[in-house]
Amino acid sequence: MLNPVDNETVHHLQEILVGAGSAVEFLSGLSGLAAETVSECAGTEVECAITLQLRRRPSTAAASSARALELDQVEQMLGDGPCLRALREMSPVLIDDVAQDSRWETYNRELVKRDVHSTLGVPLEITSDAGAALNFFATRPGVFTADVYEKAVGFAAAAHNTLHLSVRINTAQNRADDLEAALESRTAINVACGVIMAQNRCSQQEAMEILTRVSSNRNRKLRDVAGELIAQLSGDGVKTHFDS
Repeated sequence: MLNPVDNETVHHLQEILVGAGSAVEFLSGLSGLAAETVSECAGTEVECAITLQLRRRPSTAAASSARALELDQVEQMLGDGPCLRALREMSPVLIDDVAQDSRWETYNRELVKRDVHSTLGVPLEITSDAGAALNFFATRPGVFTADVYEKAVGFAAAAHNTLHLSVRINTAQNRADDLEAALESRTAINVACGVIMAQNRCSQQEAMEILTRVSSNRNRKLRDVAGELIAQLSGDGVKTHFDS
């Protein structure tokens, strides 16, 4: 059962989701809230980047600071590191002290150059082909104590459902956009066929054959040829209107 702090975190996540105009805005808000939540528990500044993995291809999606964004991108470029390993193994990966860790020497040098001395990667499985990881950074070694580690993992658990909902909303919106585009395309083709039928006194099938032939000869998509014909006659394109 969620404790009061977790409930408050969920509430903040929902506010970010509702207020975000895009998936990028939501992820930016998520990274900022993650950094703020873990920093409060750690008693020192903790920064956060978010790695998003779609179809097994990870990329930096957002960050709470320029340094976190840069370090996450360096890890992507190198192809390995605590965050990417966390994503692969679906288990948190901690570097408690960069100076004492020998797993990622090149990446550790980049961390030190930017005055980062401990880091924690916490994964979130969103769907079967999508995942994410919170990449936390601190300027001192030993910041991710057991309590801070649990807070970071707990935040990821609270963020999981909200992030999953964000992906579903974004997917649904893309599908809705695709459907609307398909309907507008079909409307344009139907109107163009009507114009051809009137001009040539032919059947709808014959009009469609004429439109298809023009599309093939010009090597243009059928909907584009239809749209051009309508634009020539009306001076404007065709729009599909939906009644509420």
